Amino acid sequence: MQAETYIPRRLDDQWKLGFWDVDVAAPILFCFFVGYMSGSKASFAVCMAIGIFLSRWLSRTKADKHPAFAMHWIYWCLPPNPLTAMRVTPPSHLRRMVG
Repeated sequence: MQAETYIPRRLDDQWKLGFWDVDVAAPILFCFFVGYMSGSKASFAVCMAIGIFLSRWLSRTKADKHPAFAMHWIYWCLPPNPLTAMRVTPPSHLRRMVG
């Protein structure tokens, strides 16, 4: 009874990459990779501008919404494939659940 127990306060935090959420940092990282692979400084700059624009748009879209908003949007709006299919949830094309 006297033993100290540790109770974690943050079980469901979003994954972080430095200061940023992973889903906000992913467009910048992807566009950085595409720009690097393109081989020209101009296309690298264009790809980075697109990546920064997409990440800022995503962070503003996520503001004041559920922390897993991006995962919910992916589940409901993208077509199911082996990468996005989940075993414990029904398919996303079934919009009405009974029971």
